[in-house]
Amino acid sequence: MRFPGLRVAVAVLAGYALLNAPAASAAGCGQSVAHEAFDLQGLKSELMVTALSCRAQDNYNSFVAKFRGQLLQGEKALDSYFRATYGSAARRQYDDYITQLANIQSERGLQSGTIFCDQRMAMFDEVKELKDMHDLANYAEAKDILQPASFESCSAPKAVDHSRTTRRKRARSSKA
Repeated sequence: MRFPGLRVAVAVLAGYALLNAPAASAAGCGQSVAHEAFDLQGLKSELMVTALSCRAQDNYNSFVAKFRGQLLQGEKALDSYFRATYGSAARRQYDDYITQLANIQSERGLQSGTIFCDQRMAMFDEVKELKDMHDLANYAEAKDILQPASFESCSAPKAVDHSRTTRRKRARSSKA
């Protein structure tokens, strides 16, 4: 028995798989150091906004004290990501990201009104049960933590050494 459309269907499916291979491989990078650092920063910011909005600063301080090492590790990973991605503009880009993150999460709290604290306060009890940065990142990824932008966080691009090309340009312009 012959299926005339089978060959076409197989070809279409194979083409679809090839076209989507980069997306699938990018999706598989979800547990990179940079990705976890973005998730962790999002969670930290969400808990800070919750603490300030719901008068739960003691809960936030307990979270920071328990996970101080992991939080510092995440901040170092983000710093490396931004330095490799933005070079000399890294500090400004990093500060903009942190500001935008807090702003978007605060806005969400304002839009939610009084139900915001009811929805978010349980997070403090949930994070008490977590052990390490990996647990925190998985928790943050599972929650609906808002981010101001989508970052390619499998890894940062290689830092470009602009000093060599700048020296060449200066040498050429001085010869002219």
